[in-house]
Amino acid sequence: MQSTSKDRLAITAVKLYYQSGYSQSDIAKELRLSRPSISRLLQYAKEKGYVRIEIFDPIEDQSQLSQKVAAAYHLKNVCIANVPIADEQEIKKYIGKRAAQYLEDIVQDGDIIGVGWGTTMHCLCHALIHHPLQGAQIVQLEGGITLSTGETYANEILERFAKNYETIAQSLPLPVLFDSKIVKDMVYKDRHVKRVLELGHNANIALFSVGTVRDNALFFRLGYADPNEKDYLKSHAVGDICSRFFDKDGNISSNEINDRTVGIALDSLRNKDYSILLAGGDAKIASIRAALKGGYANVLVTDHLTAQKLLDNKE
Repeated sequence: MQSTSKDRLAITAVKLYYQSGYSQSDIAKELRLSRPSISRLLQYAKEKGYVRIEIFDPIEDQSQLSQKVAAAYHLKNVCIANVPIADEQEIKKYIGKRAAQYLEDIVQDGDIIGVGWGTTMHCLCHALIHHPLQGAQIVQLEGGITLSTGETYANEILERFAKNYETIAQSLPLPVLFDSKIVKDMVYKDRHVKRVLELGHNANIALFSVGTVRDNALFFRLGYADPNEKDYLKSHAVGDICSRFFDKDGNISSNEINDRTVGIALDSLRNKDYSILLAGGDAKIASIRAALKGGYANVLVTDHLTAQKLLDNKE
């Protein structure tokens, strides 16, 4: 058997064995060879480097990876979800489940828990572990009203958190962005609004995700930004937390837009006992890194693929 034909047979055999789940006997029948011949072909493929076997120990490897990311970005804790595939929706589901487990470990009676909105937070609220709390409160960290057909999940997230912890929730029934600072400042004088904003500022646990400046970013799909603002943010920002946009260094990218935004100030996130960022996926690498550089989170919940890239691409 010539080398080239042997190579082709070996590659076919290993694909059937490792990818399709065929037994060596099945492969022998398929290729019309003896079983010992198939065994030798599989060994030959390994020796030639056509097969590379990697064992991933999720407990040991994730622990080491978690410690490395925490040290690199000066974080209190990093929780890593082991995702089966690099799919955005799957990543969000697994991050939501991992965040729910972490939250179960830290919540206590009397906590004030601030929550943002968005698709990742939506996954979290569906994974929460029932845990009645005494004297606790849930508070919305940013305005969640939109005239768009898009969904922020703000109300559902708030309601599920309140039901899960058997406590009350304080909503922020406002748009996340006003047309002018003057209007926002007037609304901020309202007694109810001031109380909710103050509660968010005093929350000891804050949970939020990070957005991007892609065309399909939720903030843009909700119609909050006009075309000029969208173009500006796409060229000057890398992401947002609670609809407050920042550049690659974690600095506010537009003071004018920031002054019209309704919700918790990013500076307030630096002073929480637990400021928990839930995010993962290739599209969010730059925004996660910038958020961590800005010091807005002291706990990161992400997936193992994103965690490794945060280390590989650290500036």
